[in-house]
Amino acid sequence: MTNPAATPRRAGRREWTAFTVLLLPLLLVSMDVSVLYFAIPAITEQLEPSATQQLWIFDSYAFALSGLLITMGSLGDRVGRRKLLLIGAAAFGLASVGAAYATSAEMLIAARVLLGIGGATLMPSTLALVRNLFQDAGQRGRAIAIWSGAMTGGIALGSVLSGVMLNHFSWGSVFLVNVPAMLLLLVLVPVLVPEFKDPAPGRFDLLGVPLSMAAVLPVVYGLKEIAAEGFEPLYLGCLAVGLAFGYVFVRRLRTRDDAMVSRTLFRGRGFGAGIGLNTIAAFAMMGSAYFTTQYLQSVLGMRPLEAALWSLAPSLVIGAAAPVGAALAQKVDRAYVIAGGFALAAAGFALVGLVGTDSLWLLLTGAAVLASGIVTVMALVSDMALASAPAEKAGSAASLLETGQEFGGALGMALLGSLSTAVYRSDLADSEPAVRETLGGAVATAHRIGGAAGEEVLSLAREAFVHGMQYAAMGGTALLLGAAVLAAALMRGIGAPAPAAAEPAGASGAGVQEATYN
Repeated sequence: MTNPAATPRRAGRREWTAFTVLLLPLLLVSMDVSVLYFAIPAITEQLEPSATQQLWIFDSYAFALSGLLITMGSLGDRVGRRKLLLIGAAAFGLASVGAAYATSAEMLIAARVLLGIGGATLMPSTLALVRNLFQDAGQRGRAIAIWSGAMTGGIALGSVLSGVMLNHFSWGSVFLVNVPAMLLLLVLVPVLVPEFKDPAPGRFDLLGVPLSMAAVLPVVYGLKEIAAEGFEPLYLGCLAVGLAFGYVFVRRLRTRDDAMVSRTLFRGRGFGAGIGLNTIAAFAMMGSAYFTTQYLQSVLGMRPLEAALWSLAPSLVIGAAAPVGAALAQKVDRAYVIAGGFALAAAGFALVGLVGTDSLWLLLTGAAVLASGIVTVMALVSDMALASAPAEKAGSAASLLETGQEFGGALGMALLGSLSTAVYRSDLADSEPAVRETLGGAVATAHRIGGAAGEEVLSLAREAFVHGMQYAAMGGTALLLGAAVLAAALMRGIGAPAPAAAEPAGASGAGVQEATYN
């Protein structure tokens, strides 16, 4: 079934049902980012991984995911987004079984890599299919708003689900929960979701695959390690290597018609700016999450599951933020709504900057305000960037948006984390090395010392951590206020409200790409 209509067709019950099904892989992929938070002690007891292997059990998933997003987005445009989604769902389900029944650390790491590869096929495919299913601008905006909220909620839900499952089952259960959802996806997607692909994609850029990975992986790795270990020469070298390969990749993009990322994506005025603003939003979101979890556990002394449950509280507000922003963007120029979202997030960061050593509700309020603003921004700029890109390139467009989020999240944890750590270590310059290094080390040292002396060490460390968090929050506030000004300047007029009848044929994808149900 090919739709030749030049005007946008409003989605009906079938499309909204298909969209609901597409939320399943999105939730599971985002949940798998955090699902190991509580499972790692049980995994360590059974599989006995080394310290390096334990790090790779955590990080291999994120590295495989971020490194292959661009490749999978481009591949989906060529072979079909629904087809790639189904392949990814099957791979994700099989890898989940492999992870659940892993008998060694090496086997679990390999399964996590396969989960990341599966996730890299699922993420751009789902967002690209949302772009194709909803041709009407207003409906698409609402759908992407829900999509953004589900992705954010999935990350928070993963750690809670992990804790609940581990209270009743073995650690493998945190992976097996993926399997029924993926089976449901494999059954329903062929029935409900039409196929979309570029009818004239050109040759696949094989050299672009290693180039894109060489550009993304060293930068993500370097930023993650800088957040944990500081500005060591090795990690700075990784950044330099990744940026060098990134330069080569961009040169190839600009000089070859068959490059993995088409230059036509950047002809739309909102695409490049949308990716940049989305990256800044991810910077703020992950940077704030870096402090929230540590504050709940190490400053307030909560147990992991208790901390995870409290961290869900802001989600009650976040769920409504993006749809409200999308509705508001139908009435006024969305540049101002995006700028308002950044300003709201800046206010949230400012509240976090006022947090003391016993300020649970102030922290949760600040986190809710911040996340509400950020989710609003992410939904609107994602919709704007996808709408400005040719529909036949929706997979590549979605993959670039999500790669920007990976960069932004890693950069937020690295820079804000480094600023906080610098203040923390300065405040504890006269303390012993274990206390001065991290708050976790200070907690362990305080428990070892015990008594009044231990309490004094813990009190000083908590005050130093909060002091560092306050400085990081001030930096985040300044960045988001600058982003608000930038959004108002760069995006003005791009998303001005217009009658629903007026989406160009090239933007809607009518007559440009295939849409089939079989």
